Amino acid sequence: MKRTLLVLLLLPAFEVIYAQHSMVVGDCTVTYKISGTDAATNKNLSGATKIFYVKGKMARTDIIGSNYNQSVIYDNASGTAVILKEIGSENYMSTLSTEDWKKQNNRFEGQTIKLDDDVKTILGYECKKAIVKLKNGSIYNMYYTTAIIPSASENPFEFKDVPGFVLEYETGGNKSSKITYTAVQINFDPVPASKFKIPTSGYRVLE
Repeated sequence: MKRTLLVLLLLPAFEVIYAQHSMVVGDCTVTYKISGTDAATNKNLSGATKIFYVKGKMARTDIIGSNYNQSVIYDNASGTAVILKEIGSENYMSTLSTEDWKKQNNRFEGQTIKLDDDVKTILGYECKKAIVKLKNGSIYNMYYTTAIIPSASENPFEFKDVPGFVLEYETGGNKSSKITYTAVQINFDPVPASKFKIPTSGYRVLE
């Protein structure tokens, strides 16, 4: 009787621990395919690629297009960012302070997230749906897995309150300008520290 009671007392605690089990990832590279049209430039981004790197508290996002590349190196510890742009033969670099980065992402302030029961499988991971509503009324979807948690966020404003690793998401606010990012590959090999090194030449520094 005592043994049965002990098992019953321990079982709920065990279930909670098991349900909350996830793997924190300190190094990874995720490749996303991009589809849709950028309303700001009226460019069809289908065929472009996004690569997201994580190493410790550092994050890097590369957007690679046919004649346009952009990299954002974000330091989760300091909240600062560096943006590198390659447009044709021209290279530009912007350095953003914590306050600058916050202003850059002010469209995400006040956003609300509703967790949904809908699920889909991406790269073998069961991903749950989050419905995001911005303060301007725009609504878009994210799908995240709780099985893996990155040690750094590429943007803590955009992905605030999402309880997992986002493997698919939308940007934009309507059907004509909606862009979708879907993970097509994930690699847990160590990411070279050189990925987060800030260039000292070859870029025109923008104020």
